[in-house]
Amino acid sequence: MSVPLYQAKAELFRLLGHPVRIRVLELLQEGPKPVRDLLAEIEVEPTGLSQHLAVLRRSELVTAHREGSSVVYALSGGDVAELLRAARQLLTAKLSAKLSDQRELLSELLQAEAGRE
Repeated sequence: MSVPLYQAKAELFRLLGHPVRIRVLELLQEGPKPVRDLLAEIEVEPTGLSQHLAVLRRSELVTAHREGSSVVYALSGGDVAELLRAARQLLTAKLSAKLSDQRELLSELLQAEAGRE
């Protein structure tokens, strides 16, 4: 029995619902990185990072291969980077609307304050 699409999407977003995982994916957009480089960029214990990387690897959002004594991680494809770009665009639009509302409110407050003088 197959999983409905909406349920599969919900599972994907649950998987992405941790800041460390998002940060790992953002860093990997720059190109493949060994674990030591990821650790240097992310404030997390090595065991915690390892667990998050395992989740991302099992979900096939990242790939891993060994280079000498290091394990190097990379995004599994451009779709992951595209998803992160879409998230940035949504957040930018949301923040822009919020800032516009705040500017409007500030303008009204300043006008009211000026009228009191």
